[in-house]
Amino acid sequence: MSNRHLARSIALQTLFEWDFRGRQIDQLSGIMEHNLNEFGDGLQEKDFTIKLVNGVIDNSEKIDAIISEYAPDWPIEQITNVDRNILRLGLYELIFAKEVPPKVAINEAIELAKSYGGHSSGKFVNGVLGSVFKNLEPQDEEPMEKHDK
Repeated sequence: MSNRHLARSIALQTLFEWDFRGRQIDQLSGIMEHNLNEFGDGLQEKDFTIKLVNGVIDNSEKIDAIISEYAPDWPIEQITNVDRNILRLGLYELIFAKEVPPKVAINEAIELAKSYGGHSSGKFVNGVLGSVFKNLEPQDEEPMEKHDK
């Protein structure tokens, strides 16, 4: 397992537990510290894990609004805890962090869903993140025709 993938797994575990325990902000650092110590032995991307978790928390209202918009048949509280937090993590990387290419962010989220979610989690996560990606505005990309002239 790559360092970044492990970092994302630990971030997901942290977000899952935090969400499960009622989203008490004062518990977050303890949960994260425990998970990094328990599952991140030798992990060189601990700062990346912390950045992911804090980024999701800091942008949670916007992220949850996006989930509600792109999965209207699934109220946020009815999405399983695992799938909900995989979507939050994937959307944070796709829209806010922009540290990795969008397709990498989507693929990583799908892999987490396949590993930790239910039978159809991968398809669900792919559908939501794929729809969001299709509606993102192109970033600093010019049509090829402009380069040909």
